[in-house]
Amino acid sequence: MNTLLRNAGGLLLAAAATAQSQAQTPRPNVIVIYTDDHGTLDVGCFGAPDLCTPNMDALAASGVRFTQFYAAPVSSASRASLLTGQFTRRAGVTGNAGLKGMPPEKETLAERMRANGYRTACIGKWHLGSLPEYAPNSQGFDYFWGFLGGCIDSYSHFYYWWGPNVHDLWRNRQEIHEEGKFFTEETLREAKAFIREGDPDRPFFLYWAVNIPHYPLQPKEKWLEYYAALDNPRRMYAAYVSTFDDYLGELRTFLAAQGLEENTIVVFQSDNGHSTEVRTFGGGGYCGDYRGGKFSLFEGGIRVPAVISWPGHLPQNAVRDQVAMNIDWFPTLVELCGLDATELDVDGKSIVPLIRDDAPSPHEALHFDFEGQWAVRCGDWKLINNAIDVLPDDKNRTLEGLYLTNLRIDPTESKNLGEQYPGKVRELLELRRRYEASLERPARR
Repeated sequence: MNTLLRNAGGLLLAAAATAQSQAQTPRPNVIVIYTDDHGTLDVGCFGAPDLCTPNMDALAASGVRFTQFYAAPVSSASRASLLTGQFTRRAGVTGNAGLKGMPPEKETLAERMRANGYRTACIGKWHLGSLPEYAPNSQGFDYFWGFLGGCIDSYSHFYYWWGPNVHDLWRNRQEIHEEGKFFTEETLREAKAFIREGDPDRPFFLYWAVNIPHYPLQPKEKWLEYYAALDNPRRMYAAYVSTFDDYLGELRTFLAAQGLEENTIVVFQSDNGHSTEVRTFGGGGYCGDYRGGKFSLFEGGIRVPAVISWPGHLPQNAVRDQVAMNIDWFPTLVELCGLDATELDVDGKSIVPLIRDDAPSPHEALHFDFEGQWAVRCGDWKLINNAIDVLPDDKNRTLEGLYLTNLRIDPTESKNLGEQYPGKVRELLELRRRYEASLERPARR
């Protein structure tokens, strides 16, 4: 009996010691970096042969790089999926937002973080609704500095889609004027201040939504000189990507100087593929043999560069070829940070086992919607409805009907395999039907 009591007492003491150790371990900080219209392979380590991106390459070397990582094909839809962990139809945003955007009743990653004691900030581009009830301060962010719409001039901070005289720069709910200051440089200054000046006893969640390399392309002169041998539009685009790379390097140097590098998770990805719009000189991005770009559900529109880094806690210089998506960051970060995970209403799956142990993809299928297009990917197969084939200078065309591809047989997606594999078409249509039926269930909130 005494032996049993001693053993039981020992177990209780061990459990108490473990609980105390966990309580004393600080939760990690989190920085999610979202670039804008950044092409599928447009980082040196992802395969772009002509780019100088030492800081993005170093970030990837310090963590895990994903080769089959997906997002929506356009800005607002991608950002809504990131912040809600839901496919675009369920997130309520399948195109680009205007005055209205992401439904306020949706739980965001920022709200989950804040409910678990995190300080939260969105710095950069929002593009999920400009009215106050849709703005960042209403969607879980304690602090916002940036613009609410889709794009601005980096020096005047005017948004010309609603022009000619719409100024779009804000600190929380107050319009501010910083004319002549380069926008991305100012976002880095704001990010540093948010990190440095906050409560040191509370971890932070920073969503750094960079507006590079989205048009207007306004790179630094040194990078225009560096890429002088490249033809336009590649020269302008490459110079802008490298301009961002400099700022990423500054952020990483700052984190190291603050002693935060090993207690900060950094997630990096693009919102969608490269643009071929007139305003971006008809192209400039690089997706190798992949077809498509921004607005398209071919691979060049939805396959994006992505990295997660947490030195000392996650593998370093690792590559994962399994399928994953931006919707997965919500449950993944909840798990890595040890947050309350009850009642998560997400389509995303935690990819912690994939990151740590090279486990298989947790997804049976991925679903995409953009205006009149939809797609479902299952294994190597993808079925697209009304696929948009993007061409330079907005001369896009729609391939009406169903288009079946197999990314192992033909990663270029150059041939419609539908007639050759009708059974696979039926199988993917059934997955789509089941997904659409799931949208009818009520939200948990």
